[in-house]
Amino acid sequence: MTKAEIQFVRSLNDKRTRDEEQLFVAEGIKLVEEILGSTLHIRRIYTTRTDLRGANVECVERREMERISMLKTPSDTLAIVEQPRNKFTLKRLANRLSIALDEVQNPGNLGTIIRLADWFGIEDVICSKECADIFNPKVVQATMGALLRVRVHYVDNLSEVLHSAAELDLPIYGTLLDGNNIYSEKLATRGIIVMGNEGRGVSEECRNALTHKLFIPPYPANRPTSESLNVAMATGIILAEFRRPK
Repeated sequence: MTKAEIQFVRSLNDKRTRDEEQLFVAEGIKLVEEILGSTLHIRRIYTTRTDLRGANVECVERREMERISMLKTPSDTLAIVEQPRNKFTLKRLANRLSIALDEVQNPGNLGTIIRLADWFGIEDVICSKECADIFNPKVVQATMGALLRVRVHYVDNLSEVLHSAAELDLPIYGTLLDGNNIYSEKLATRGIIVMGNEGRGVSEECRNALTHKLFIPPYPANRPTSESLNVAMATGIILAEFRRPK
């Protein structure tokens, strides 16, 4: 690899460069093979493997892979991938269940939520502009390939989108400490589930758009316990409850 190539790959660790180039980095042979089988376009693959062939595949030395890898333990394969362009419309969400993320800033949490969405058949995730970048290398790794099947949309004003959805008679669910017990609530098969920031929860602006307030109770109810659940963990519990056969 040339010095310029190495610098370019490394520069994709920065969001500004990713946005300008409309590219992202994916690492690991399993993830790269999934992308090869998807509709996404790979610009370049760097690998230390000898069983990977193709016009856009470049075999590199282990030391070169260590220099371009974004991981603590470098993988044997890294791909430069074009970012998908997903068009967002409220009409698409009308008869299905979706997730909205209000300032979820931890890359690991965002990646795990995308993976959960994929597992529970959620096709669209709406993110406020303050959320972590879906193409951050840490987020890409945490999705474990779910990024290929879940459409992620960033919007400038999430509360405005939620209010508009509510006006179209779409249920807007949110988890709050003063919400109703999720296990005794009647849950629809359509709507938007709003998950809030790791420290502050759902913002006041988005809270005003909620039509249903939910709470995941501890067990037993009067037992001293943790102050709150991790947002990704809470998302998993909520999605499982929504998908429980009625």
